[in-house]
Amino acid sequence: MFAADNANNSANVSLQQANQVENPAVKFGPEPIVAKAASRQDIRSSLNSGPELNAIGEFKITAYSSTPDQTDDSPFIMASGKHVYDGAVASNFLPLGTKVRFPELYGDKVFVVEDRMNRRFQDRIDIWMPTRSEALTFGMRYASVEVLK
Repeated sequence: MFAADNANNSANVSLQQANQVENPAVKFGPEPIVAKAASRQDIRSSLNSGPELNAIGEFKITAYSSTPDQTDDSPFIMASGKHVYDGAVASNFLPLGTKVRFPELYGDKVFVVEDRMNRRFQDRIDIWMPTRSEALTFGMRYASVEVLK
Protein backbone atom coordinates (compact mmCIF):
# COMPACT_ATOMS: atom_id res chain seq x y z
CA MET A 1 0.00 0.00 0.00
CA PHE A 2 2.83 2.42 0.91
CA ALA A 3 4.52 1.78 -2.46
CA ALA A 4 1.30 2.61 -4.34
CA ASP A 5 0.78 5.83 -2.33
CA ASN A 6 4.41 6.79 -2.92
CA ALA A 7 4.05 6.18 -6.67
CA ASN A 8 0.88 8.32 -6.77
CA ASN A 9 2.58 11.13 -4.85
CA SER A 10 5.55 10.99 -7.23
CA ALA A 11 3.21 11.19 -10.20
CA ASN A 12 1.39 14.18 -8.67
CA VAL A 13 4.67 15.97 -7.93
CA SER A 14 5.88 15.33 -11.49
CA LEU A 15 2.61 16.65 -12.91
CA GLN A 16 2.81 19.76 -10.72
CA GLN A 17 6.40 20.36 -11.78
CA ALA A 18 5.46 19.95 -15.44
CA ASN A 19 2.64 22.50 -15.05
CA GLN A 20 5.03 25.01 -13.48
CA VAL A 21 7.46 24.93 -16.41
CA GLU A 22 7.10 28.02 -18.58
CA ASN A 23 6.09 27.58 -22.19
CA PRO A 24 9.24 28.44 -24.19
CA ALA A 25 7.19 29.68 -27.17
CA VAL A 26 5.53 32.29 -24.96
CA LYS A 27 8.72 33.16 -23.09
CA PHE A 28 11.03 33.47 -26.09
CA GLY A 29 8.75 33.96 -29.08
CA PRO A 30 5.86 36.19 -30.07
CA GLU A 31 2.47 35.63 -28.50
CA PRO A 32 -0.04 33.81 -30.67
CA ILE A 33 -2.06 36.02 -32.97
CA VAL A 34 -5.30 34.77 -31.41
CA ALA A 35 -4.26 36.20 -28.05
CA LYS A 36 -3.84 39.70 -29.45
CA ALA A 37 -6.45 39.97 -32.18
CA ALA A 38 -9.93 41.21 -31.49
CA SER A 39 -12.89 39.22 -32.73
CA ARG A 40 -14.75 40.29 -35.86
CA GLN A 41 -17.75 41.20 -33.70
CA ASP A 42 -15.57 43.36 -31.40
CA ILE A 43 -14.09 45.13 -34.42
CA ARG A 44 -17.48 45.84 -36.01
CA SER A 45 -18.87 47.04 -32.66
CA SER A 46 -15.95 49.40 -32.19
CA LEU A 47 -16.57 50.87 -35.65
CA ASN A 48 -20.04 51.97 -34.58
CA SER A 49 -19.08 53.74 -31.36
CA GLY A 50 -16.16 55.21 -29.45
CA PRO A 51 -13.23 57.44 -30.34
CA GLU A 52 -11.85 58.30 -33.77
CA LEU A 53 -9.11 55.68 -33.46
CA ASN A 54 -9.26 52.09 -32.27
CA ALA A 55 -6.14 49.99 -31.92
CA ILE A 56 -7.46 46.52 -32.60
CA GLY A 57 -4.34 44.47 -32.05
CA GLU A 58 -1.74 42.59 -33.97
CA PHE A 59 -2.61 40.73 -37.15
CA LYS A 60 -0.96 38.77 -39.90
CA ILE A 61 -0.20 41.17 -42.78
CA THR A 62 0.52 39.88 -46.28
CA ALA A 63 0.78 41.50 -49.71
CA TYR A 64 -0.61 40.75 -53.15
CA SER A 65 -0.41 42.13 -56.66
CA SER A 66 -2.70 42.16 -59.69
CA THR A 67 -1.55 38.88 -61.18
CA PRO A 68 -4.08 36.25 -62.34
CA ASP A 69 -2.78 33.62 -59.92
CA GLN A 70 -3.39 35.95 -56.94
CA THR A 71 -6.76 37.37 -58.01
CA ASP A 72 -9.89 36.46 -59.93
CA ASP A 73 -10.53 37.02 -63.63
CA SER A 74 -10.48 40.82 -63.25
CA PRO A 75 -7.16 41.42 -61.46
CA PHE A 76 -7.28 45.23 -61.61
CA ILE A 77 -10.84 45.64 -60.24
CA MET A 78 -11.35 45.22 -56.49
CA ALA A 79 -14.44 43.91 -54.68
CA SER A 80 -15.55 47.51 -54.10
CA GLY A 81 -15.67 48.01 -57.89
CA LYS A 82 -12.74 50.44 -57.83
CA HIS A 83 -9.54 50.12 -59.84
CA VAL A 84 -6.50 49.04 -57.78
CA TYR A 85 -4.43 51.84 -56.18
CA ASP A 86 -1.64 52.40 -53.69
CA GLY A 87 -3.19 52.26 -50.23
CA ALA A 88 -5.83 49.62 -50.96
CA VAL A 89 -6.06 46.51 -48.81
CA ALA A 90 -8.09 43.31 -48.78
CA SER A 91 -9.70 41.93 -45.64
CA ASN A 92 -12.53 39.52 -44.97
CA PHE A 93 -13.23 40.63 -41.40
CA LEU A 94 -13.43 44.41 -41.92
CA PRO A 95 -16.24 46.11 -43.88
CA LEU A 96 -15.41 47.57 -47.29
CA GLY A 97 -14.48 51.23 -46.92
CA THR A 98 -12.88 50.80 -43.48
CA LYS A 99 -9.78 52.95 -43.04
CA VAL A 100 -6.79 51.37 -41.31
CA ARG A 101 -3.18 52.17 -40.46
CA PHE A 102 -0.16 49.98 -39.85
CA PRO A 103 1.95 52.33 -37.68
CA GLU A 104 4.90 49.96 -37.29
CA LEU A 105 5.16 49.44 -41.04
CA TYR A 106 3.90 52.65 -42.67
CA GLY A 107 3.61 55.31 -39.95
CA ASP A 108 0.57 57.56 -40.51
CA LYS A 109 -0.28 56.32 -44.02
CA VAL A 110 -3.98 55.48 -44.28
CA PHE A 111 -5.15 52.38 -46.16
CA VAL A 112 -8.72 51.56 -47.20
CA VAL A 113 -10.35 48.12 -47.29
CA GLU A 114 -11.43 47.83 -50.92
CA ASP A 115 -11.02 44.13 -51.66
CA ARG A 116 -11.72 40.66 -50.34
CA MET A 117 -9.53 37.60 -50.08
CA ASN A 118 -10.13 33.90 -50.58
CA ARG A 119 -12.58 32.90 -47.85
CA ARG A 120 -10.01 30.64 -46.19
CA PHE A 121 -8.11 33.78 -45.08
CA GLN A 122 -10.13 35.20 -42.21
CA ASP A 123 -7.20 36.16 -40.00
CA ARG A 124 -5.18 38.63 -42.06
CA ILE A 125 -5.04 41.82 -44.06
CA ASP A 126 -3.55 41.81 -47.56
CA ILE A 127 -1.90 45.00 -48.86
CA TRP A 128 -2.07 45.62 -52.62
CA MET A 129 1.31 46.23 -54.26
CA PRO A 130 2.01 47.33 -57.86
CA THR A 131 4.30 44.38 -58.65
CA ARG A 132 4.57 40.74 -57.73
CA SER A 133 8.21 41.33 -56.77
CA GLU A 134 7.19 43.94 -54.19
CA ALA A 135 4.53 41.63 -52.77
CA LEU A 136 7.00 38.75 -52.47
CA THR A 137 9.61 41.01 -50.87
CA PHE A 138 7.03 42.16 -48.32
CA GLY A 139 6.24 38.55 -47.44
CA MET A 140 4.23 37.90 -44.30
CA ARG A 141 4.57 40.04 -41.18
CA TYR A 142 2.76 40.57 -37.91
CA ALA A 143 1.92 44.18 -37.13
CA SER A 144 -0.44 46.36 -35.13
CA VAL A 145 -3.53 47.54 -36.96
CA GLU A 146 -5.41 50.72 -36.12
CA VAL A 147 -8.95 51.22 -37.39
CA LEU A 148 -9.90 54.83 -38.11
CA LYS A 149 -13.45 56.13 -38.05
